[in-house]
Amino acid sequence: MLTVALTLGGVLLGLLWWWLAPHVPLVGDVLDKSWVVYLKDSEGEQAVGVDGTFTLLGLGFGAVSALVAFLLRRHGGAPLVVALGLGGLLGSLLAWRLGIWLGPDQDVLAHAQAVGKGVTFSAPLKLSAKGALLAWPLAALLAHLGLTALFGPRDPEPAPAESGTP
Repeated sequence: MLTVALTLGGVLLGLLWWWLAPHVPLVGDVLDKSWVVYLKDSEGEQAVGVDGTFTLLGLGFGAVSALVAFLLRRHGGAPLVVALGLGGLLGSLLAWRLGIWLGPDQDVLAHAQAVGKGVTFSAPLKLSAKGALLAWPLAALLAHLGLTALFGPRDPEPAPAESGTP
């Protein structure tokens, strides 16, 4: 159940990523009778911002999902941890694909030709750092581990052994 809920939470992550990620500006031009596409600002940091936005959102989703899972089931256990990790990974994959699907057109040359020579347009959403897909599950697992260590149920103290000497 937790895995399904976290996977569906990937829809919200994908929508937020699509909405908050910076747009990478591109410009089309004709060079020797063929179309070429350039970055409008060759020193821009928007492409890194796209990956960073996904990573930061994934970290936030991981912390929130760990907190909710801990509050619902304080005893934890291996199945809960596996569901947390797997749900976070599936949610990240869904968010990644949804953001790409919602984002600008994937065919950059056709888009450049459609808008015209010298007109600025946005590059498609692209996650260059595929390790960002692990931000949600790793944050969820680490946050759940920390919450369990700090606030989880404690093992009972063992009774003191009685000495056999009179």
